[in-house]
Formats: sequence, structure tokens, C-alpha cells
Amino acid sequence: MNTLRNKVQLIGNIGNAPEIITLDSGKKLAKFSIATNESYKNSDGEKVTETQWHNLVAWNKTAEIVAQYLDKGKEVAIEGKLTTRSYDDKDGNKRYITEVIVSELLMLGSK
Repeated sequence: MNTLRNKVQLIGNIGNAPEIITLDSGKKLAKFSIATNESYKNSDGEKVTETQWHNLVAWNKTAEIVAQYLDKGKEVAIEGKLTTRSYDDKDGNKRYITEVIVSELLMLGSK
């Protein structure tokens, strides 16, 4: 049951070209976002589609795969865990960011 404590699975489309960073230590980091869509009918019977954006972070070998094969619009399935971090903005306000740390990545759709 411990493996179910913090697990996220998403299928969506990449919003922008991934940002690839190589750290001083040589480790690679990929930052990107995906959009997931949910459709339902409202009280008037009209179809409504809601889009949620998810911030993703991939490290090392997964980041290299992201850099080599993924681009804006590509459909992917990911598995990972949620993390939240905070920082102080230029005005001194505390800001929070929730991200998915990607552990598994599957490219979907046509080549």
C-alpha cells in the first residue's frame, strides 16, 4: 500500500517546448507542462470542456528522453509523485508551486 500514498497518473498534451537545464553537477532537468481535458454537460445540456494545466519535472535519463523526443502538442502519459515547494517573489510574497516529479513516461499518438 505504500506505493499508493503519493502517485499521480496523467494523460495530456504538452503545452510548450520543454525547458532543459544541465546543472553544474552534470545532472539534467526538464521542466514542462501538460494540459488535461475533462468534458461534461452543464445544466442546459451543453457540452463544456475544462482544461487543467500540470507542471512537470523530469530528472536525468527521463529528462534526456524529454529533450530528445517531446515537443509542444505531443500527447504523453506520465506517472509520478506530487511535490510542493515555495519561494518568495520580488515583492516578498510567499508563492507556492505544485509539480509532478515524473518517474515514468510514455509517448502516445503517431510519430
